[in-house]
Amino acid sequence: MKDMDGIVEVMTALGRAARAAAAELAFATPEAKAAALAAAADAVRARRDEIEAANARDLAEGAAKGLGAAMMDRLMLDAARIEAMAGGLEAVAAQPDPVGEVIAEWQRPSGLKIRRVRTPIGVIGVIYESRPNVTADAGALCLKSGNAVILRGGSESVHSSRAIHACLVAGLRAAGLPETAIQIVPTRDRAAVTQMLRMVEHIDVVVPRGGKSLVGLVQREARVPVFAHLEGICHVYVDRAADPGKALAVVLNAKTRRPGICGAAECLLVHRDIAATLGQEIVDALMAAGVEVRAEGLRGSCPAAPEDFGREFLDMKIAAKVVDSIDDAIAHIRRYGSSHTEAILTEDDTAAARFFERLDSAILMRNASTQFADGGEFGMGAEIGIATGKLHARGPIGAEQLTSFKYLVTGDGTVRG
Repeated sequence: MKDMDGIVEVMTALGRAARAAAAELAFATPEAKAAALAAAADAVRARRDEIEAANARDLAEGAAKGLGAAMMDRLMLDAARIEAMAGGLEAVAAQPDPVGEVIAEWQRPSGLKIRRVRTPIGVIGVIYESRPNVTADAGALCLKSGNAVILRGGSESVHSSRAIHACLVAGLRAAGLPETAIQIVPTRDRAAVTQMLRMVEHIDVVVPRGGKSLVGLVQREARVPVFAHLEGICHVYVDRAADPGKALAVVLNAKTRRPGICGAAECLLVHRDIAATLGQEIVDALMAAGVEVRAEGLRGSCPAAPEDFGREFLDMKIAAKVVDSIDDAIAHIRRYGSSHTEAILTEDDTAAARFFERLDSAILMRNASTQFADGGEFGMGAEIGIATGKLHARGPIGAEQLTSFKYLVTGDGTVRG
């Protein structure tokens, strides 16, 4: 679809349908939404062979394009990941419905009774790359929070995303909810993304989930409000009071479990007092695991260059540096971090408290892998992404973060003097 007028027409139709569906979803019962998600999970399991076949097409096309190992890993769906996707739909279904929750209530001397209650945002646009499971996560969370959603997956995952989307539509149909509550953009043309970013009359917020180039494009060009993070430059600081066993296990997991996700560690900071012992042991273990360690002050795979700090590798590579103190580590993170996720490994409560107090990333951890920076691991069932901004949503974006609020005010013939 190359005709821009045609793309505008298609996107406008999607927007109008989403707006109409959102009006209906705003008062859909919690039971109906949960039933739709449960039915969608059943459909994912029943259609596993179809999803795997669609994913095989995407993987073949990706290999032909020369996609890297980390990108291919993001793209791949096997039986375990498909089952996890179905489980995620069920987990979201089982959560308390956020719509209508009373956040606060009070009474004024005038006699007015005021309640602040959660309400859906309206229509969410989600633009994502490579990971087809985002189709299920985004669809589920938007439905749970009473929002309609327009999904625009990456061209490399188009077949997988369409197969998953069909399962979500089957769930909506089974529950008697509007099938246009979850729509997918039917074209790979990037002009559709540009159009989505301009649809202020149809889309209330856009959530980009992908690499730096995609998120940067969205943040630069969007007229619609954006929930996003630009990069996941996650740091792990090994304090002088770190437990060696915990530190070794956490750093290895933070880097190697899935190096291509935004919660993967990209920089290791080591206190000088333990650099020659525990610090070097960790670096040696990383290299033994196949990680290229670009090091400053440690014996790594190669010396670190200045541009290695503040870099999102999304690969089996990590920058490493010796720091003189916890305050030096904090200063380094403030300079090079992306406000995503940072971890401190220490048994010193005072050091942990200082780290938590003086850094302002969306997620701060102690003695835990940065790979836990995930809505599912936070008990949200799933997430659309990690927001690093400071307005409205921050950290994992789950169903609750996809709501706004309104005030319900009750009087008894009350007039203002």
